[in-house]
Amino acid sequence: MNEILLVEDDPVLGRGLVLNLEAEGYKVHWFKDLKTVNEARSQLNTSLLILDLNLPDGNGLDLLKKMRGESNKTPVIILTAQTDEDSVVEGLQSGANDYVRKPFGNKELLARVKTVLRDPIPGTPQIRYGDLVVLSEKRKVVYGDKEVDLNRREFDILSYFIDHAESVVTRDALLQMLDKDREIYDRTIDSHVSHVRSRLKQAGITSVQISSVYGVGYRLEKA
Repeated sequence: MNEILLVEDDPVLGRGLVLNLEAEGYKVHWFKDLKTVNEARSQLNTSLLILDLNLPDGNGLDLLKKMRGESNKTPVIILTAQTDEDSVVEGLQSGANDYVRKPFGNKELLARVKTVLRDPIPGTPQIRYGDLVVLSEKRKVVYGDKEVDLNRREFDILSYFIDHAESVVTRDALLQMLDKDREIYDRTIDSHVSHVRSRLKQAGITSVQISSVYGVGYRLEKA
């Protein structure tokens, strides 16, 4: 399930956004000011930030700039007043993925949310399964706003599983994919997969799992 971080101080608009987003199957964490969202965001694994700019304790752009300064690549949709064109330009230049002008319709916002979640980093080749995203050219796997710590071989294994999600991946298939330098043996495949499982656990990833298929291989599936 994709989790959305919503920062909006208007109680009526905020409540309506939560209801509509949750009706579409998203989990929403709603905050009304910069102080509380800054205190909480490190504990959340969110797939998208919907950010109002005019907040009671500052400008939402300050949060956006802080995130991008931390190399946080979580996609961001800005909510802005109809005449706030300068803030829109500054927001896009600061790393926002999209913006929606107030007032807006629910269908418009939901369409933009779905578009941004399909392509959190525009122009970057990627494979997505659940909350896991493989950024192929960067050789990174991202979960929410965090990169999963993987070495070269672990990245190859996990990206292969994501590319073949919910299908049985045999040990022979993994061996052929990995053994380009004749360094891998059949008996070590289980060990390498075990290391990948440990990496997922260390990253706090519980929404997907690598299951063993007895006598055949493995399957990446939703937990």
